[in-house]
Amino acid sequence: MADHAITRRTFAKGGLAASALAALSACGKNSNASSSGSGSSSSDAGSGVFNYYINDPVAIDPYNTQESEGTQVEYELFDTLLDYDWNEEKVVGKAADSWEVNDSADEFTFHLHEGATFHNGDKVDAASFKRGWERICDPTMATPSEINYHLAPVQGYDEMIAGTAKELSGVVAQDDYTLVVKLSTPMADFPYVCCHPALAPVPQAALDDPDSFLLAPIGNGPFKMDGKWESGQYIDLVRFDDYYGDKPKIAGIHFSIQKDPQTAYNEFKAGNIDFTSIPTGQFSDAQSTYGISDDGYTVTPKKQTLNGAETSVYYLVVNMNDATMKDINLRRAISLAINRQNIVDTLFEGTRQPATGMFPLIIDDDDEDVWDDCQYDPDTAKSLIEQYYPNGVTITLSYNSGGGHEDIMSSIQGDLQNVGITVQQSSQEWAAYLSSLSDGSFQIGRLGWIADYPTMDNFMYPNFYSSADNNYSKYNNPDVDSAIDEARKITDDDQRKAAYRDITKTISKDLPVIPIMFYAHNHVGSERTKTMFYDAQGKAHLYAVELSS
Repeated sequence: MADHAITRRTFAKGGLAASALAALSACGKNSNASSSGSGSSSSDAGSGVFNYYINDPVAIDPYNTQESEGTQVEYELFDTLLDYDWNEEKVVGKAADSWEVNDSADEFTFHLHEGATFHNGDKVDAASFKRGWERICDPTMATPSEINYHLAPVQGYDEMIAGTAKELSGVVAQDDYTLVVKLSTPMADFPYVCCHPALAPVPQAALDDPDSFLLAPIGNGPFKMDGKWESGQYIDLVRFDDYYGDKPKIAGIHFSIQKDPQTAYNEFKAGNIDFTSIPTGQFSDAQSTYGISDDGYTVTPKKQTLNGAETSVYYLVVNMNDATMKDINLRRAISLAINRQNIVDTLFEGTRQPATGMFPLIIDDDDEDVWDDCQYDPDTAKSLIEQYYPNGVTITLSYNSGGGHEDIMSSIQGDLQNVGITVQQSSQEWAAYLSSLSDGSFQIGRLGWIADYPTMDNFMYPNFYSSADNNYSKYNNPDVDSAIDEARKITDDDQRKAAYRDITKTISKDLPVIPIMFYAHNHVGSERTKTMFYDAQGKAHLYAVELSS
């Protein structure tokens, strides 16, 4: 069990005693557990090919990389303008050598690295970034992008989405190696947005042959495709020897698509996979067998299990338009009744941290972020129900099936029933559940949020701005909208953080969501992995992997 007296700052730096597991959402898991692509098998131990477990992705083409599996592949194939350095805790250049921002934080000028090429030899220039970004916003794509919201701050975004314009007017290729981006409203955090793997450049081939590009994208990153994505089986990458940056130390990556974490873990133990998640209930055994990483994020021999804090939160989303759930007294009672520590201890072997608000501690670990009603106070919860619902109250708790959420929901159901709230459970497949959230046909449900980029804004705007797509609670507080707009304009980092702390205080009084727990890594690497870094957003930096000889 983790020490319950662990400090907020220690947890934020990844100092946990064990690891954790649970999906943020249900993913498609079509697979072939005995996949054997061009470079996959235990005989790769000396070949320089790293074997990495994933579920079958939704997309590996940057225009629609919307979940962790596809993003991991795409992250190795493509370089964006900027990247986030987790060691230095700052944004750094990637495809762009440098950048400037104007005083009002609504115009950014990026200077690209000269001489970089795509895997097919085409030049990586400003026009290729404009092409890639506009492709994300193009509503005429065969399957329109699910992640175009990243570009919502850019001038011309609304017009492209509406189909009244064919280009992003705010993205200008000033010359071959100068890209100017103009925003509709100021956003000092925009460089963080530019770190998102989806905001990559694409060659003309992406437009000329989009069907081929979906299965074998042509990127500008340290690895290139070796063949095409074989759905349910594997994706193979090889080192791109003409890469403009530091060359990878491995020859390639074999993404082994397995049907579930247990199958992948069995393959790992057999020596056929180098990195995988640890199935629920096997955390302690894995740590005893393989050792625990010093920092929670870096695999080294004999210190192979990872337990670092993640930029993600598990929470309940409340339908603020529902006649029953509109009552703040009921929402407070629900939040106060939930024994978060019990969930963490009994279901996750003490490896997670009860959520004290919506900001994961690795994003911001200030005491000002703590929500009063995230404490466990069943007596007050029971008093609220007795006072406002003397005849009792019944609610429906919804969630997506197959993602390991059943036990969590049952624990919450028991807590609520202990204070006089009758709970009915309703589970659906992920697609149907997401539709229920979108159309408001639910009372209270579960969600997970992992940061697109490590900023406080990324937890506030998508979930609580009245017009944001991810605002499933339909929370509408004009004061919060205005405060977020103003916070985005603040160029001083400390002042901007202070503004977001004030915003989360306001939201905490309204309780449109009920935070449950913060996630942590639950992964393990092979002993032949000399070093591998797996960051707090769940991206493995495979371009920097080193294998033992």
